[in-house]
This record gives sequence, C-alpha cells and structure tokens, in this order.
Amino acid sequence: MDMTLQRELARTDPHIPFRAITTHRHHTWAQTYHSRPELYIQPHTTEEIQKIVTLARRCRKRIVVVGSAHSPSELTCTSSWMVNLDYYSEVLNVNPSSKLVTVQAGIRLKELCRVLKDHHGLALPNLGSINEQSIAGALTTGTHGSSMKHGILARSVVGLRIMLSNGSVVSCSAEHSSDLFKAALVSLGAIGIIVEVTIKVVPHFNIAWRQRLVTLDYVVRSWDMLWSGSEFTRVWWFPYMKKCILWEADKTHEALQQRKTSWLRGRIGYHAYHAFLYIAQFFPRILPWIEWFVVEVQQGGQEASAVESGDEGLLLDCLYSQFVNEWAIPLDKGTEALERLSAWLNGDQEASRIPFSAKNVWVHAPIEVRVVNDTGSQTRAFLDNTMVGQPSLLLNATLYRPYHRDPPAHIRYYQAFEYLMKEFGGRPHWAKNFSGVTADDIAEMYPDLPQWKRVREHVDPEGMFLGSWHRRLLFSQDEQHDLTLAEQESATESKAGGGVMWYGEIPGKALSRQHSEESFDLMHGAEAEKSVLLNDL
Repeated sequence: MDMTLQRELARTDPHIPFRAITTHRHHTWAQTYHSRPELYIQPHTTEEIQKIVTLARRCRKRIVVVGSAHSPSELTCTSSWMVNLDYYSEVLNVNPSSKLVTVQAGIRLKELCRVLKDHHGLALPNLGSINEQSIAGALTTGTHGSSMKHGILARSVVGLRIMLSNGSVVSCSAEHSSDLFKAALVSLGAIGIIVEVTIKVVPHFNIAWRQRLVTLDYVVRSWDMLWSGSEFTRVWWFPYMKKCILWEADKTHEALQQRKTSWLRGRIGYHAYHAFLYIAQFFPRILPWIEWFVVEVQQGGQEASAVESGDEGLLLDCLYSQFVNEWAIPLDKGTEALERLSAWLNGDQEASRIPFSAKNVWVHAPIEVRVVNDTGSQTRAFLDNTMVGQPSLLLNATLYRPYHRDPPAHIRYYQAFEYLMKEFGGRPHWAKNFSGVTADDIAEMYPDLPQWKRVREHVDPEGMFLGSWHRRLLFSQDEQHDLTLAEQESATESKAGGGVMWYGEIPGKALSRQHSEESFDLMHGAEAEKSVLLNDL
C-alpha cells in the first residue's frame, strides 16, 4: 500500500477492518475484458464500507463495485479500487404480511431465492436468464425477464439505502427523496454504493413450461397472441433455418416434473456445440449447418415440457463466453425488425434496407427474443431502457466466443444490428456490448438523463463512482471538467488468450498540501447533505 493510504489508515478507527488485497486480477464473466485493480476490498459491515469511501475520498481514488461481473463490457474495469460485497449479503428482514423483504446489497439472486423459498415460502416475482448477479448489480443495469405482466427487476423495489461519496447513508423511496430513488434504481454504479434493498416479493410458485419448434412466419403471424397467451414467454430464433423455439410458462399447482433429457442435451452436446463453434471461427460458412445440428439433432425438433420451481425454471444456461448486444424497441415494431434482420442475414440487403453489406457475415444462433411491459403504476427509473408506457421487445444478438476467441464478423454484424435498432427508436441494454452509440445518442434516447445527472452531481460532485464507460456514454466533454475522481481509459491491449486488458487512470489533480483533509471532508459532507433533500431540488 502506498504511503498516503498508510497515513490515512492510521487516522481511522483500527477496530474497523480494511480487508484489501493488491494481487487481484479482475475479468468479466465472459473474459471479454480484464483489469488489475490497485486494491480489491471485501467489506463485511456498513462501517467497513464507510471506511472504504472515506479513505478513497482522502486518497483521491475511484471506487467500482463488482458482483459477478456478468456484463461483458468494460463497465466494471478499473485500475483504482474495486469493492466486492459478497460478504455483505444478509437477509435483514422478511415481512410475510406486506411481502416486503430487506437485504444487504451484496446477496446473490441465487441465494436470495433459496432463502425466500426454503424459509419463507416466498419468491421474486420474475427473474432474468441467470441468478448469479448480486441484487444491486441486477438492479443497477436494468436486468429483466420476459413477460407482458412484468417490467424490469427494479420495478419490484420499494426502498434503497445508499452510501454517498462523503460516507453518509441515505434512505430513499418513491415517497422519500424520490429523485434519488429514481436515479439509483438503474444507477449504473454511478450514484453511490447501494447497501440495502427493500423489494416486494410474492408467494413461491412453480411454473409449467412447454416449448415447441415453430416457423418464423408463425411467430410473425401470431405476434400479439404470442406474447399475451402465457405469463412468461420467450423465443429463440434460428435465422438461417427461419425457425424458432417458442417457450411458454404459467404458474401452476402441479407437482414437479423433470424435463426428459438425452445425451446430446447433456455434457456431450455441450462440448460438441462448443467445438463446432470453434471450427466455425476458421470456416464460418458452416454456421448454418451448425444451426441445423442444434435444432434438428441436439434439440430433436421435438416438443419438451416440465414443471419446475419458478426460481429454477425461469433460468437459462448461458453456455459459453459471448458478446451480447441487446436492444429494447417498441413491441409493435417487432415483426418488421425480425423480417428485415432475417432478410439481411440471409443476403437480401434490398429487402432489409440496412446499408451494410452482409457478404461473408455469418452469425451464431440462436437470437433471443423477449418482452417486457412498462406497467406504468410503479416508479420508473430515470434510465430504465425499456419503452415508456408500452410493451418493449428485447432483441438479443448473442455471438459466442468459443474458447474466448472473438468471432470474425462481429463488428459489421453489430453495426447493421444497431443501425436497425436505432431506426426503430431503440435503446441498448446497459450491461451489454453496444459499440455504435455516442453520448449524443444516449442524450437523445433518454429525456430524463438531465435529471439523473443532476442527482448524480449533488451526491458525487467529483465522480468517485465514475469510470471511462460512464464518461464516454453519458457526459459531453464540457461536463467532464469537474469530475476529478472519475477514471478514464489510458490504454488497452489484446490478451494472448483472448479478450482485452484494460488500464485506467484518474486525471484529476490530487488534493493540495495546503488543503487539509479535515476541511476537505467537511466541504464534501456539506455537499452530500443536500442529497437528503433531493425532493426540494
């Protein structure tokens, strides 16, 4: 540890641990990005988190909070201080009558679902495809499932407690400090450190699901009925065969019933598909054949069904390392989007009306198609990426990275995909890989962005929780001058085993020697006090 940190540590309470290591090597789940934080810190208590924030402010460091790092972008990369809340993960209170549950922010969704089900007979109302994220991470990036009856996961949250850049903890909800609440629900890690979450839950439920193979034409013709028929619905689209796996599920009181499996759906099929995708790196023209293998051989082209606990049946195996580029567009634009993207992928550029050549572009399957509905009655986050007041189609252009190798045509594919999504007034999922988007684009997409920025400036005036990802996508150059603690990218390099090594720096000036730490703390304490009164702004 450097001399400044040692000096400042000596000024803090020695009975409050500072659990930091200097040897941590960070990477995203997909190993698309890697970084080496100066310190990796795992606090166990609120007092420890407060100590981290105080030391970071005095030592002029940025803080990034990381859970499972499932986002494949550089959002979680840092060369400064990285905080992980895996040991700050208690269930604090369960109220069976109100169905309100309060938890520490580091709890993983998997563990929360287990405790709710096994000890209280309760459940989260909806889940995304995975449950490895911390609850704070899932909220702050806009995680969602696929249902016309549910919005994003943050819609179920009724209260938050947040530690601000001056170390104070502020509570907020739709009724109290509502602007702070709406900014923090989808905060992108840039408002402060969420320490507690109060969320509305439901009685535990099982789901009966069934899936079948249908044509793309069937999906287009039955579009409205498709999404309203069951509580949970999702589609996996195979663009070269022009077929889809339609998955539908409803709550049930039936007894649990396992899905019938075959050896091709197990480990052998898993490794075979992975190997085929790797071969396609060198011979991409075989990808339509691989798609046929998945649909007709591995899946058997047959119907499947099961009855499972909701916290298990709603999940999906993400398989391998991948790029994920997902956008929300109006649901009523969905059929045109599918038809035009299908035309482009199958070489009909004229019908697609996409001004990028599809020549020698071959993509992986499936493309995931899901839906979310803006229910309108709950508080909406400023940066909720779904459509306002109407259902949204979530189109997910996944590209696998077999053995962590980038697919050869992913840049042009994503250029074409994003062009189409922008034409329909789409918004990218915050946690995914989107590349052709600028700060000007984001400002146009989000009319509430100025309000989010206003809140962020009051609670973190120097940008302690901001990184280069935030600077690039959310702020103009003129807005970045006062962000003296915000980290920016200094260099990147390709790793031999795949992915990108990311390096950052904090360009702001250090605290001058004539400016005492005590007066600095008082100054920024006064700034953060304003955040308690955000309703009056």
